[in-house]
Amino acid sequence: MKTLIENAVKKAMDYAEYQLLFKQLVEEGRTTGEQTQEKIDYTKLNFSRSKRLDKTAEISEENIVVFKNISEKQTWLVISEPWCGDAAQTLPFLNKIAQLSENIDLEIVLRDENPELMDNFLTNGSQSIPIVIMLDEDFDVLQTFGPRSKAATKLVNDYKAHHGKIDDTFKEMLQVWYNNDKGVSIVNDILDLIEVKV
Repeated sequence: MKTLIENAVKKAMDYAEYQLLFKQLVEEGRTTGEQTQEKIDYTKLNFSRSKRLDKTAEISEENIVVFKNISEKQTWLVISEPWCGDAAQTLPFLNKIAQLSENIDLEIVLRDENPELMDNFLTNGSQSIPIVIMLDEDFDVLQTFGPRSKAATKLVNDYKAHHGKIDDTFKEMLQVWYNNDKGVSIVNDILDLIEVKV
């Protein structure tokens, strides 16, 4: 497992490289992995969402202090894909957090290019993304986060219990929820994880 993680980190992209890939895919009308029209459309939509969040996402002063005070070097390895809506909502906040701390190195790998890694971090048996794997200097796993905040996960589970599956109506509802939440739930969940460790 450690070798698997180390190899993934070696070939990972930083956030700027990931955004560059994102931009290129949109310009070429493609996506990563399976080329379905739905995934291509989501890639385009997610690129505009993540660009907007890169400009507007904010972290409170109180939380900025916590992130700046992380004293142990760590790598946050994220399993993601440009067509994933939850990833588009989460990565800009992870990037802002990583920029606050000289001890956090944010690295991103694509799920479909790393099936073995993904299979070690399943959510209830499914390859849900994004998954953030927080690693210490020796590439040991400290914590994991994902594919959504606890609050968003509850929304998904409640809707599934009531309607049997996730549909387009829910996806729109979730998007509105993300817009209203402004990343607070993501940041709070990350804080909970690092405070366990700090």
